[in-house]
Amino acid sequence: HTATLARLTEAGVTLTVPRNDTDTRSSLAGKTVVLTGTLAQMTRDEAKDAIRARGGRVSSSVSARTDYVVAGEKAGSKRAKAEAFGITILSEDQFRTLLEGGQLSNKRKQQ
Repeated sequence: HTATLARLTEAGVTLTVPRNDTDTRSSLAGKTVVLTGTLAQMTRDEAKDAIRARGGRVSSSVSARTDYVVAGEKAGSKRAKAEAFGITILSEDQFRTLLEGGQLSNKRKQQ
């Protein structure tokens, strides 16, 4: 295999290793996310698409099965209900970190 790779390289073929984006693509796998308030950095449809693209489910209402509530400006009753259930409330910046495959510094991180 090494000799074949060397011949390909000598022939001008550029070999690259694919980047593993599994963590990013599945950063919300199996999680239910509720959006509330106005997001400044993305539209609600963009946020929903991003959640679904990472394996998450978007819900319009907060329940005990909700994993995260993303609270934008003027978040109202959904945020209050999430607090009552003890659900993790994310700021938009924390949400973007999660979308990028990052980890939250505290499981019950609140804005």
